[in-house]
Amino acid sequence: MKKILVTGGTAFVSRYIAEYYVAKGYDVYVLNRNTKEQSTGVTLIEVDRHNLGEILREYRFDTVIDTAYTSNDVELLLDALGNYKDYILISSSAVYPEYAPQPFKEDTTLAVNKYWGKYGTDKIEAEHALLKRNPNAYILRPPYLYGRMNNVYRESFVFDCALADRKFYLPKDGDMKLQFFHVHDLCRFIDILLEIKPSQHIFNVGNKDAISIRKWVELCYKAAGKQATFVNVYQDIEQRNYFSFYAYEYYLDVSSQHELMSDVKPLDEGLEESYLWYINNQDKVNRKPFIEYIENNLC
Repeated sequence: MKKILVTGGTAFVSRYIAEYYVAKGYDVYVLNRNTKEQSTGVTLIEVDRHNLGEILREYRFDTVIDTAYTSNDVELLLDALGNYKDYILISSSAVYPEYAPQPFKEDTTLAVNKYWGKYGTDKIEAEHALLKRNPNAYILRPPYLYGRMNNVYRESFVFDCALADRKFYLPKDGDMKLQFFHVHDLCRFIDILLEIKPSQHIFNVGNKDAISIRKWVELCYKAAGKQATFVNVYQDIEQRNYFSFYAYEYYLDVSSQHELMSDVKPLDEGLEESYLWYINNQDKVNRKPFIEYIENNLC
């Protein structure tokens, strides 16, 4: 039985990854402080990743899947690990500067992105720290991840509007495009990397096609059994006050991923799954006051 270490394991991406590999019959260990509910079937290593000591020395892992945010996170984990074979870092498309030519390619020069700021530069430093010490590690750069367990107030915000039969306040004409990737497809791609061990070690991952925010909202409403009606917002106000995404359109070149894994979950199916999870787990989402802002400033 393969042993996998997942850092975190209690929220969205890392939790989904942990449960995915439990379902595949793997021996899954999660590393966290035990401040949240643990998934069924995992083995908890209760520790702060910034104070690991010798706790990991006794373990041998086939794979480490890390959602580290900073180079310090990576360095401390590498210092503490005993024996392991493969290391995969879930990075981010936030490593690409907004002014670089699009679609962003894996060899695009990395720099600060004005929308993502320190989050993006921290991920850049985490990538560099990892590859300096383990050139055989794999790094994945997704766009917006979605799916069951998503605690970020994105599609769940639209579901709330749909459930309340609210008109949706849409930035401008709704033509801005977004690129998504289902967290289940992220796990499937990790499987492929571990199986075939490609010589390329950094991959953009995501759906090939971007989608307009208008169409995305329509699909979210449809998943909730509703039909969206819109109020277009043309005022010069900060979009993130009333909408889930920055006023920032970008596109990743994911051709290398699709050469290895050509099929991905259709967005409408993924959003239907997200909705079914959300209606039973509304307390697990970190809400933002979008609706309050709309009612106080746009209605």
